[in-house]
Amino acid sequence: MKLSNIFELLLLAALWGGSFLFMRIAAPVLGPVWLIEFRVLLAGLVLLPVLVRLKLADELRRRVIPLLVVGCLNSAIPFLLLAFASVSLPAGFTSILNGTAPLFGTIVAFMWLHERLTPSSMLGFVLGFIGVVILVGWKAIETTSGVVIAVVAALSAALMYAIAAPYIKQNLAGVPSLVVTTGSQLGAALVIIPALPFTMPQQTPSAGVVISVLALAVLSTAFAYILYFRLIQNVGSTKALTVTYLIPLFAMLWGAVVLGEAITSSMIVGCGLVLLGTAIANDLFARAS
Repeated sequence: MKLSNIFELLLLAALWGGSFLFMRIAAPVLGPVWLIEFRVLLAGLVLLPVLVRLKLADELRRRVIPLLVVGCLNSAIPFLLLAFASVSLPAGFTSILNGTAPLFGTIVAFMWLHERLTPSSMLGFVLGFIGVVILVGWKAIETTSGVVIAVVAALSAALMYAIAAPYIKQNLAGVPSLVVTTGSQLGAALVIIPALPFTMPQQTPSAGVVISVLALAVLSTAFAYILYFRLIQNVGSTKALTVTYLIPLFAMLWGAVVLGEAITSSMIVGCGLVLLGTAIANDLFARAS
């Protein structure tokens, strides 16, 4: 992996880690469905004029079906599943379940794209997942039917990400990341519309909520997904999914910097394992040698 790809991976993790901060502010007011609709719709609308100015609108029209599929698999469905899971599960536990995406991704990529799995990459994935568990803290929760359904929902969201990544690699190879991002976010917004009348917000959003929604849409969605789709095309779906390990690290970093949350020894150990696992999975040590 090139240094530019490593920088993009870290920047993407920082942007997606910040999304938890923005959602923490806006979700209680707007509710998960309306927040996600604003997130994907605004992201698509912000990028659409840029796409038109760059004369890529024809490319968007030619790829309507695969872009709609990506919007469902990579945004609408997993966003809603994670929002549903977050109602019953602690945030840290949900992060652990979301961290299974690279593990699912290795299996899907091996079976679908026939990507080679090396012992070092598998070691990196396992170390990264263990690091996520230590980082966010494994807490026992009471097993009820609602909790079991929430766990299944969160794991299904991770599986959706794992399926979407090779689909993008196979069906949208060579398509500019701006086209993939714009089309998929607008497609996701279209899919969510039928649920809006049943989930109307009960509060008027404050200025802080509005700013959080805009930051979530522009920074953590529009710009972030351009980076993500670039990484899939440049380094492959399996390595791009390792960003999932880094997201909790940055989410906790932003919590410490912005909200003054404490940094514990388990967070430091988990951070080290996450970085080590991500480095091994992306062949950084092999590259250095």
